[in-house]
Amino acid sequence: MTSQKSSRGVVRTLIDNSALLITGAVAALVWANIDPDSYHHMVHYDITSLWSEHASVGDLGSEHVEAVHGEMAEAATDDGAEAAPEDGEHAGEHDADAGHHGLTVHFVINDILMALFFAIAAKEVWESLLPGGALSNPRKAATPLLATAGGILGPAFVYLGGAYLGGAKIYEAVGKGWAIPCATDIAFSYLVARIIFGAGHPAIAFLLLLAIADDAAGLMILAVFYPQAPIEPLWLLLTVAAMGLAFGLGKARIHSHWAYLLGPGALCWWSFFQANIHPALGLVPIIPLLPHAHTDLGLFVKAELNRHDTLNEFEHFWKMPVEFFLGAFGLANAGVVLSSLATGTWLVLAGLLVGKPVGITAMTLLAEKGLKLEKPAGMDYRHVVTLGMVAGIGFTVALFVSVAAFPVAGAIQDSVKMGALLSFAAAPIAILMGKSLRIRPATFEPADVDDAARAA
Repeated sequence: MTSQKSSRGVVRTLIDNSALLITGAVAALVWANIDPDSYHHMVHYDITSLWSEHASVGDLGSEHVEAVHGEMAEAATDDGAEAAPEDGEHAGEHDADAGHHGLTVHFVINDILMALFFAIAAKEVWESLLPGGALSNPRKAATPLLATAGGILGPAFVYLGGAYLGGAKIYEAVGKGWAIPCATDIAFSYLVARIIFGAGHPAIAFLLLLAIADDAAGLMILAVFYPQAPIEPLWLLLTVAAMGLAFGLGKARIHSHWAYLLGPGALCWWSFFQANIHPALGLVPIIPLLPHAHTDLGLFVKAELNRHDTLNEFEHFWKMPVEFFLGAFGLANAGVVLSSLATGTWLVLAGLLVGKPVGITAMTLLAEKGLKLEKPAGMDYRHVVTLGMVAGIGFTVALFVSVAAFPVAGAIQDSVKMGALLSFAAAPIAILMGKSLRIRPATFEPADVDDAARAA
């Protein structure tokens, strides 16, 4: 009995630490390199063909589909300079599938299931603004927020600068992927940071605050800079109506998160889809309107399991399914051939491995020396620059932005995806940096991390 509980505990720990996402990504890489035809057939398989030979794009709205098709066709033309020689035998299949939003496996995963992933990310951002949250005290949060700005501007500058130096054709082909290296994978960064700094080091709280702010910025970047077609603002009135309905449910003391998800949540998702804002963000506007606690305990704090407000129960219910959705996301998005190394790969890597630590360190220095703000006690610039490298792990969100930036599958999309996957190199580099800079893991108990996060 004890061994069964132990094995279940190990499995749960692996799942909680994104083992499913890694498994999905590795499986996609292997599959795409062994049998790319069957892999791409799986990803772009139209699910409606299971029950109707004629069901396809029209079911989702012909006007929307035509707009998306036109946008993607234009993108394909823009990318042609680099894509033509490398797309290979799958280019036609990719373009045919990517040119519309049929109910494909890829659409279900990236646009529907990932909406729950971004909803949970939005939940953490919202709670961090509540009393006790990492972003609730502007004075204490100012330095990490400026560091976050550096962690976005630095990678974008390096990416765009490198593309510009590559010439007009390269810049035109890959320039719109500037936001890919701006992402930080909070789960993997947190794991690596604990290895380097120990559970109770103030650098952990600094990283978590930075990652939360980065998530918030990432959501806005996706919504503003990567619409799936020209934005249809009238559909946003339905978003407002959905938020009003969620507010009304809260006033009526409706507790079940299902009422909010299936009612205003579904309306909000549909309004984003029709407005051409990425529908994966469709649940974000209603998250602050779910009944919630009035204080925040911090990120990754086990005490939240004892909270039973609607917002926390939403996360408790969906946290495990979302880990499986992330595994499916890895499987549907990480399938690139190893020969996809190209300009986009090096630009993404340069942004993450150079722009990220330089930007975070430079803005922290500006905050301290120029604006006379304070770093958290117990941190010096050895910790800041190492933490900046840890934040260079882009992976999950970087993969997602890769597809949003380059919706037409092909050589350029594969090259930037490869950069997102290779950003895992930031982990061993950061560990080596920590050792060379003589950073020793703190020996505090894990509970101190929660206290540090609340005090950040």
